[in-house]
Amino acid sequence: MSLETYRGQCHCGAVRFEADIDLDAGTVRCNCSICARSRFWLAFVPADRFRLLAGEDTLSDYRFAAQRIRHRFCSVCGVKPFGMAADGSGVAVSVSCLDGLAPERLAALPVTYVDGAHDRWDAAPAVTSYL
Repeated sequence: MSLETYRGQCHCGAVRFEADIDLDAGTVRCNCSICARSRFWLAFVPADRFRLLAGEDTLSDYRFAAQRIRHRFCSVCGVKPFGMAADGSGVAVSVSCLDGLAPERLAALPVTYVDGAHDRWDAAPAVTSYL
């Protein structure tokens, strides 16, 4: 495991965070309704490896269906920099919100596709090119 500390933010910079992530361990793209619509590309981290640096007062929550995830978004710019497990155990950090990652590095990240639209977290959807 090669943890690196990454800083990230929403589009306007009101929400800022840092997280210790091993991006080489893999990232996830999901086809559930919210991930597909927002093109959310995530890296999971345990809660103790995530630190919100600024913007708690700017964050809004959105929950739906089973209410298992607090989808956190900036109420100023609308960007979702992360989501949190409702039980507080983990954070899904938006890879797209991480600062300083070159396009070549992003393109080289391993991606696992999951079929969240059908609650098939162990299988990829038939089509992934749009995710």
